[in-house]
Amino acid sequence: MKTFQPTRRDFLKQSSAAALSLAVFPNLKRKVAPSDRVRVAHIGLNGMGTNHLNWFANLPEVDVVGLCDLDETHLAKALDTLKKVHPDTTAKTYSDFRHLLDRSDIDAITCATPDHWHAQVAIMAFQAGKDVYGEKPLSYSVREGQKMLKALDRYDRIFQLGTQIHAGDNYHRVVEIIQSGAIGKVHTVRLWKTGFPPVLGPANYQAPPSTLNWDMWQGPAPVSLYTPERCHFTYRYFLDYSGGVFQDFWCHIADVVWWAINPTGLKRISAKGEAPEGIGDAPKWIDIDYEFDGLKLHWTSTPPNVPGAEKRGIGAYFEGDKGTLLCDYNTREITINGVIMNDVAEVPITLERSPGHQQNFINSVKSRKQPESNLAYARQMTMPMHLGLISYRLGQPLEWNPRKEKFRHNSEANAMLFREYRKEWDLI
Repeated sequence: MKTFQPTRRDFLKQSSAAALSLAVFPNLKRKVAPSDRVRVAHIGLNGMGTNHLNWFANLPEVDVVGLCDLDETHLAKALDTLKKVHPDTTAKTYSDFRHLLDRSDIDAITCATPDHWHAQVAIMAFQAGKDVYGEKPLSYSVREGQKMLKALDRYDRIFQLGTQIHAGDNYHRVVEIIQSGAIGKVHTVRLWKTGFPPVLGPANYQAPPSTLNWDMWQGPAPVSLYTPERCHFTYRYFLDYSGGVFQDFWCHIADVVWWAINPTGLKRISAKGEAPEGIGDAPKWIDIDYEFDGLKLHWTSTPPNVPGAEKRGIGAYFEGDKGTLLCDYNTREITINGVIMNDVAEVPITLERSPGHQQNFINSVKSRKQPESNLAYARQMTMPMHLGLISYRLGQPLEWNPRKEKFRHNSEANAMLFREYRKEWDLI
């Protein structure tokens, strides 16, 4: 029987359906006083941005008051989507997010732009007094994450990373079991995501569509002639904007590791991989070895040689001195003393379950207490992803100073911790 390997599109479909259900949003049933409402606007409205719109438009506390996309076709489609949920909507539309941020009556924004815009949009939203629900990954570079955290603290804002799986019961239960010591002290973790990027090209350079502001879409990234492959969904396979399958999925599965054991003291990163066919340049596959204090963590593009991994297209395998735990988004398998089980009954429920990832954000906007996938947590969880790509791009292992957040004795690698923005799109 062929094993199902979940793709990003499958994940988006599943998470969208789940998030719109009462199982994930039990509060959909309760009434909310008009004075208790949160005014939300959405920036980036194709793909995951459409999910953002549907999720928040169906929350009872939320008024969707603004929509922004620099592609007119996406913007028109998004407005039609909103009208299906709220036919009487008065939401205004924008092609430039800066005009949306100028509004003083917006409490929070969501951001589902391409990766290379995430940091500037969030920082400018913080400066404008708005809270942010930002899509994965947190930022394009390490330094951007530092700048985001500094701005969040300075302007006293709320941030939630869009790691929707974080809200599920399975991740909560995995964390409880690991932290209980049921499998002992974890010394090795193996993460993986199967699947190659599509072969793109040859480049079809042409004038950009009249409905798309291509110069602004590129924004802080290096300027390029327009070709459809570099834009919208497939942008993620170009290192100018993202980091391929690896960057797309790191946060999905690394999240449960940082939540469960919080790896610290990163010392060494060693990556190897292969460039793809076609015009994309994000890695076709990438394997990375990380050395933390008391922990070895391995990322692979194929399942590791451990029991049960071959049946999963994405997963985490924790090795402790008393047993192991294998999990993916929705399942887990614990092995202790040769006995395989899907739960450890004697481990109590200690973590409060989520009301839904988006509801958690809205609750935080009201309470002014940071949500589960807050920026400080998300930055630490995301940083090794950036460092792994730098090791891959340089083709060499790298030594890391976790206290200074710099590479040791490698100026070339340190130069890649931040990419200077194009002058006209350096907005912060």
